[in-house]
Amino acid sequence: MTFPNAGAGGCVLVGLRVLIPWTTITHVERSEEIRRVIDRWTKAIAAGDVACLDRLSDNPGALAIGTDPAEWWRGGEIRAIWGRQIEELNGVFSVRADEIDAWEDGNVGWAAVRETISVEGETLEGRATYVLRLERGEWKVVQAHWSLPRAKVEAFGRSLTVSIDELEQIVQREQPDLSALLDSDGTVTIVFTDIVESTAILGLVGDHAWVDVLRRHNAIVEHATMTRGGTVVETQGDGSMLAFPSARRAVACAHEIQRAVALAFANAPTPIAVRIGIHTGDALHEGSQFFGTTVHYAARVAGQASGGEVLVSNVVRELVARPGIQFHEGREVQLKGLDDLHRLYPVDLELMDDPPENT
Repeated sequence: MTFPNAGAGGCVLVGLRVLIPWTTITHVERSEEIRRVIDRWTKAIAAGDVACLDRLSDNPGALAIGTDPAEWWRGGEIRAIWGRQIEELNGVFSVRADEIDAWEDGNVGWAAVRETISVEGETLEGRATYVLRLERGEWKVVQAHWSLPRAKVEAFGRSLTVSIDELEQIVQREQPDLSALLDSDGTVTIVFTDIVESTAILGLVGDHAWVDVLRRHNAIVEHATMTRGGTVVETQGDGSMLAFPSARRAVACAHEIQRAVALAFANAPTPIAVRIGIHTGDALHEGSQFFGTTVHYAARVAGQASGGEVLVSNVVRELVARPGIQFHEGREVQLKGLDDLHRLYPVDLELMDDPPENT
């Protein structure tokens, strides 16, 4: 676990490499069962109960990677070494799950946790992500990743864009001219994209490999945007804001990005998943307020999307719904900075037609 001497990002990874094509995930739903499993498991870890190791999968392909250069464990080494660390930290270490976001799709599930960690009286913010699968009717952890957040300027000596929020702030500040992208009715469709868990992937693959990942990813985004008649308004790190004169072109571009990313990284040692959010607004009538309304809303939609998902606002759904473009059941969410609940719709990527370029 090695929380006290965590390096950049403070990452620890316990993993079984399971390559799941994101485009095949069609029945994702929140999982109260997994939330309770992770809650109980976190409490067991906090109590120093080595029985928590029973929650780990017995699959021999399991891999554990810690922050110390020697922490590269496989199979049975995970239980032996992590169990020893739990004993060594007993009485000086505690962890509390403050928020657990859990999901499942068939026999695969995952969870993200915001944690408060205490080590010898010092309180730290922690994060954890888990991938689980059903083994003989019981959820077992096949991947676990713990990290202690550090500011990018501290870890890498420079400030980097690390969230859709920050990318939106850049666009809000610069307010680029989108007049050339107005549809005949004065509307513009905004798309936000970013790579899920990019910080964890960077810590896993290293700087040089990450640069190559970004190059390939950004080339896919740029090509898909250009061929669908859109514009890449801003790219910062692994996040991009795109603009289109029609909602249909924007959705077609998002579909192409997800398809191309799945193909390009299917056999990569560390596959990536991209989340995409789309919203359409009236730039002609909103004027300077467009960036505070439509752009903000599109960023919030993207923030609600899962890896491999294209999530759209109700406005976009009504604009593009037709044979060949179908949606999964909508979900009501609270969007940061906006009142009331908002219904968003995931595009059914498997049933979506692939329209010609510039359609």
